[in-house]
Amino acid sequence: MALDYLEQPVLERTDRDLQQATRPFAQQSAARSWWHVGSTFGLMVSALAGAVMAPWWPLRLAGSIFGALLLVRMFILYHDFMHGSILPGSRAARALFYSYAAVNLTPPRSWRDSHNFHHANVGRVGGSNVGAFPLMTTEMWREGSRGERLAYRVIRHPVTILCAYLTVFFFSVTLLPLLRRPSRYWDSALSILAHGSAVAALWIFIGFDAAFFGLLLPMMMAAALGGYLFYAQHSFPGMRILPSAEWSAYRAALVSSSYLRLGPILRWFTGNIGFHHVHHLNSLIPFYRLPRAMAAIPELQHPAVTTLTPRDVVACFRANLWDDASRRMVRYRDAFR
Repeated sequence: MALDYLEQPVLERTDRDLQQATRPFAQQSAARSWWHVGSTFGLMVSALAGAVMAPWWPLRLAGSIFGALLLVRMFILYHDFMHGSILPGSRAARALFYSYAAVNLTPPRSWRDSHNFHHANVGRVGGSNVGAFPLMTTEMWREGSRGERLAYRVIRHPVTILCAYLTVFFFSVTLLPLLRRPSRYWDSALSILAHGSAVAALWIFIGFDAAFFGLLLPMMMAAALGGYLFYAQHSFPGMRILPSAEWSAYRAALVSSSYLRLGPILRWFTGNIGFHHVHHLNSLIPFYRLPRAMAAIPELQHPAVTTLTPRDVVACFRANLWDDASRRMVRYRDAFR
């Protein structure tokens, strides 16, 4: 399905009324949430254990791929827990998710701070540099130094996203906050220690193949997919940046966040994160209620759409800069036309 360039409809309801319309969906069922968390965690551990213990490398590879997809789903559940949309106040869920986060290089403090900032500033050029991939306008690009342009290209380059295990999750999410404010982000040190210890233990006590297929390869694949999801949610041809006078978090949710259209299997593995415009409108909606919210609220039914087809992936990577004159995303070379 090609990218949808339809203009966003004019909101007939006020931001407050639109937010009110989402509230019936911002109700979790503890039993349902625990079913999703427990089943996902159990499948993830089983798949990764299979990747470690399987006697034949093709079976290990299959376990790694399955485990990687489950790591992505588990991350979305962690993301929802951190928003308070599932299992708020549960000590058991906190222990489970914080343990998961430590081993998987998503320390809660840096993740919460950067992600909350991102939600509060989505659709703003100046607010895109924390918790998301940076965004420059064509004017900023023309006036930027060679070093600034190079850094921007590197951060948003497909290879950087392919290597998100190191570039995004290890460096940007974990190490950099620790180096900048060690007293605030001390749990990043724990995450590095936990992740490194898990890799070392598998390598020393079982062998390199166990560490590679059981943790390193699944993390690399999951991080690459997660990194692209981060990117495509707010860098796509149909994205719009609102003028300051028109900006609100609710309006920006509808025009600066994509709807990633996926089939039922990938929707399950990605925890409905493709309904990203709905999530940004109300982050308290549990992931399993996002499709129903979209179906029930007319303003949510005309988003800019992208998919994981090669054509759409390439189109997203060509959405490099925001052009104020044409009110659209353009390529680097278009900045000087």
